[in-house]
Amino acid sequence: MRVAVFGAGYAGLTLARQLESSLPEAVDLVVVDEDASHLVQHELHRVVRHPSLAEEIVVDLDDVLERATIREATVTDLDTAAGVATLDEGGEGGADGDGTTELHYDVGAVCLGAETNYYDLDGVAERATPLKRLADAETVRADFLDAAADATPADPARVVVGGAGLSGVQVAGELAALARDEGARDAVEVVLLEQEDSVAPNFPENFQRAVREELGARDVRVETGRAVASADDETITFVDGETEGYDQFVWTGGIRGPDALRGERPVVRGDLRYRDGTFVVGDAGRIVDTDGQAVPASAQAAIREARVAADNVVRLVDHERSGEGGFEPRLDGYRFDSLGWLVSVGDGAVAQVGPKVLRGRSATALKTTVGAGYLSSVGAVENAADLVREEVGWPEEDVEDAEELATDDDR
Repeated sequence: MRVAVFGAGYAGLTLARQLESSLPEAVDLVVVDEDASHLVQHELHRVVRHPSLAEEIVVDLDDVLERATIREATVTDLDTAAGVATLDEGGEGGADGDGTTELHYDVGAVCLGAETNYYDLDGVAERATPLKRLADAETVRADFLDAAADATPADPARVVVGGAGLSGVQVAGELAALARDEGARDAVEVVLLEQEDSVAPNFPENFQRAVREELGARDVRVETGRAVASADDETITFVDGETEGYDQFVWTGGIRGPDALRGERPVVRGDLRYRDGTFVVGDAGRIVDTDGQAVPASAQAAIREARVAADNVVRLVDHERSGEGGFEPRLDGYRFDSLGWLVSVGDGAVAQVGPKVLRGRSATALKTTVGAGYLSSVGAVENAADLVREEVGWPEEDVEDAEELATDDDR
C-alpha cells in the first residue's frame, strides 16, 4: 500500500512528518516536491533585503524526513478516481520519453499550495514579478537595485506593489527599508496598491489601522480603492481609467489553485477529504471548517489542517489494510481558531494576539520567535538558530549554545 504526499510546503511537510511516525512500517510513504526542499514562505520577503537568509529558510527534505521516499518532480495532473498522479521529472525519461511518469497511490494528499493569480489582467503577468519562490525574491532585489541606481530625488524611481494582503505589506516594507539601506530613501518611492478600501482587508479593523500606520511610518505610500486593469512597459492603468507610471512592478494580488488541479482551489470540507482517497490540505483548497466557516489561506491554518489530515489518512489506511470492508471510518474535522496574526513591515512588525494589537520591539521579537520556532518544529534546528542570529545579531557562540539546548532530548 502506498500513501503519497504531493508538495512539501507547510501542509505537506507537517503531514509527512506526522505520517512517518504513525503509518505502519509496511506502508510505503512517498513525498513529491518540485525541488525536494521546504521553503519557509513567510520569511521569503526578507531575502529581498538580506540575500544571505536564503540559506536559513530553505530546508532539504532529506534532512527532516527519515523514512519517506522523496521524489523530485512536478505534479502536472491528478486522477483521483484511479489514484494516479502524473509527474514531470524533467529530462527525456518517462514512459513517453518526455520526462513524465505516473505514480499510483492508495491514499494521497494534495499539499501543493497556491500559485499567483493575475486574473487575466492584460499585461500584468508579463510585466509584474510575483513573490512565491527564491528566484522571485532574487529578481525583485535585482530589479529594485537597477531602478534605484539611476534614480535621483529630482527624478525618483517608482516601485509599485500590487495587492496589500500580508505578502504585499511585507514586500513593500522590505523595499522601503532597502531604499534606506542603499542611501536612496529620497530617490525611490514605494507604492502599495489595494483594490479594497483598506490594507490587510480580510483582517480586524484595529490590525488594519496598525498596519497602515506602520507602512506610513516606513515611507510606503498606500493607495486603497485602486483596482488594476492592465499594464504596459511603463504604466499601470486602473479600472477607472487613471494611470500610474512605474519603474518596477511586483504583484501579490491574489492566489489560484495549483496546475495539477487546473488552477482551481476546490472547496473541501472539514475532514479535508476531496475525492475518493485523496485529501486537499492547505492553500491548494478552499477549506470550510466544521463550523461552516471559510478558513483563510495561511501557514498556521495549513499546519493545523495537516495534523487533522494525518489522523484521517491513518484511519483510511488501517481500514483498507484490514480488508473488512463495510463502512469507512469516521474522519475527524478541522476547526479553525486563529492563534493571532503577524506581519513584518521593514524593521518593524504588527502582531495581533486576541483583541490586542502589538507594535514595536514586542511585535518584532514575536515575528523572529515564530520563524525560528517553526523551523525547530520541523527538525531544522540549525536553520532556526542561524535565522535568529541573522535577525537579531546573536554572536556565534550564543547560537551554538541555543542549538545544543534545542537538540537536548530532555528538553
